Amino acid sequence: MSDPATQPAQEDAHELALRSARKDGRELVRMRYVEERGGFLVECEVYPVDGLRVEPLRPGPYRFGTRDEADEFIRETITILEYLGCDVT
Repeated sequence: MSDPATQPAQEDAHELALRSARKDGRELVRMRYVEERGGFLVECEVYPVDGLRVEPLRPGPYRFGTRDEADEFIRETITILEYLGCDVT
């Protein structure tokens, strides 16, 4: 049996937001924020800047018991990306 923490968002998940970070016109990070039964989930795709990798890295997913915890994770991540010079939409 696989670990539920490593499973992608469930079919019954409700997407709350989709954020993207770009630098110098290139997408570096995409975050999908969903509410699912029993909590909140943030899925990430990261495109490394130092290679020709076509497929993104997929750290996480990150699961949170409350919306406040998930919101804080998103806010901190956006702040860090902006500090690093990314445009976050």
